[in-house]
Amino acid sequence: MDEDAIRNRTQETAKKLFGKGAKMDPPYLTWKAFDRDLANDFSMFITGNLYSRTVLTLPERQMAACAILGAIRATDELKLHVNAALNVGCDPRKLTEIFFQMAPYAGMPAVNEALNVFREVLKERGEWPISDKTAPAP
Repeated sequence: MDEDAIRNRTQETAKKLFGKGAKMDPPYLTWKAFDRDLANDFSMFITGNLYSRTVLTLPERQMAACAILGAIRATDELKLHVNAALNVGCDPRKLTEIFFQMAPYAGMPAVNEALNVFREVLKERGEWPISDKTAPAP
């Protein structure tokens, strides 16, 4: 695939993931401040190639990302991906369950941190507390 096609796919995928919801700077801006070319390479690989693959849907990818980031207690990155998960239609009740599922593997401190980040994002989006209204339509 040519570079223009990858760049377009990167922009389309990034818009779906990060185009609305809680306002925060994406990691790309940090990378770009240090090395613009490398930032573009990272972005095109992560968002243009990896996230746009069709084996997993964007909601499935985001749920996996949220579980992993919660387990490793990467709270800043988790905030970004929880917001992205909600943007692509992840059910907030399923995200809650994913965070509780981390307990036997990552421990309760990781669960508590993930739930606190999740609640913070939901509040910023005006979607707290979780209810049937905040869940996507079936």
